Amino acid sequence: MDRLWTGARWSEGPVWIAAGRYLLWSDIPNNRMLRWDDTDGSVSTFRQPSNNSNGHSVDRQGRLVSCEHLSRRVTRTEPDGSITVIADSYQGKRLNSPNDVVVKSDGSIWFTDPSYGIMMDYEGMRAPSEIGACHVYRVDHNGDIRIVADDYIKPNGLAFSPDETQLYIADTGGTHMPDGPAHIRRHSVAADGTLSGGDVFATCDSGFFDGFRLDTDGRIWTSAADGVHCLSTGGELLGKILIPEFVANVCFGGEKLNRLFICGTTSLYAVYLNVNGVSPYGSA
Repeated sequence: MDRLWTGARWSEGPVWIAAGRYLLWSDIPNNRMLRWDDTDGSVSTFRQPSNNSNGHSVDRQGRLVSCEHLSRRVTRTEPDGSITVIADSYQGKRLNSPNDVVVKSDGSIWFTDPSYGIMMDYEGMRAPSEIGACHVYRVDHNGDIRIVADDYIKPNGLAFSPDETQLYIADTGGTHMPDGPAHIRRHSVAADGTLSGGDVFATCDSGFFDGFRLDTDGRIWTSAADGVHCLSTGGELLGKILIPEFVANVCFGGEKLNRLFICGTTSLYAVYLNVNGVSPYGSA
C-alpha cells in the first residue's frame, strides 16, 4: 500500500478521470478539490473554492458530477468547464447537503442528501433543513427529480451492483443518534427506477460504512473507521485493508481499474488488488 499524499483536513469523494489519468477528491473543510496525477505523482489544487464539495462520480461521457455542501446542490462540470446544476431543490425547498452520487447507465443521477453540511460550519454552513428529512433522490435525464427512498436517518454512500439490478445505500445515522444505524442496505431496482426491499445487507464493526464501490464480481469495498472492509455478495466480511486513519471513501482507478484509491482523513492512499472495479463508462 502507498500513501500518495497527506495534508488534508477531511478527505472524501475520490473519482478516477480515465481520460486524463488523474484522480480527483474533496478536502471538505478546506473548501477545495485536489488532483493527483498518475503520470508523475504530483498533487495540485483542481478547484478552490469548491462549495465544500463531497462525493463525486462521472457519467458515460466522462463528465464530472459533484455533490456540494455549501451550495446544497448537485452539479455537472461540462467539457468547457462550465457548471450545470442538476438539482438544488425538491418541490420548492432547498436540499440539505448532497453527500454522494452515482450515475446509472440510462443517464439518471442518484444521490443521497443527509444534513451533515448544514449541521455545522466546518463542512458547509449551519442552516435549518427546509425539507425536514434526509432522503435519497433520482434525477431523470429530463431533469425530473423524485424521492426513491425516504426511510433513512443519514443516507450516505451508494453504489449499484454490476448489472444495476440492485442499489446499495449506507446509513450513518449513528453519528448523531444513540444506537442509530451503521449499516449498508440493499434494494432491488425496477426498470422504472423504483426501489423495493431495503433489508440490512451488512453492519459495520468499526465505526461506520461511508463511501464504497463494487468490483466486477459484486464484492463491496467500503470505508470504515479502521480502513477498508471487503464484503461478499452475501454481506459477509471477507477481509480488511487496515489504514492508520479513519477512512471516508474509496474508488477504483488506474488503466485496468485494479488499483483502489482510499481517502483517509488527512491522506490519500492506494493499493493494487487482484480484482477490477466496475467501470462507470460501461464495458465496451
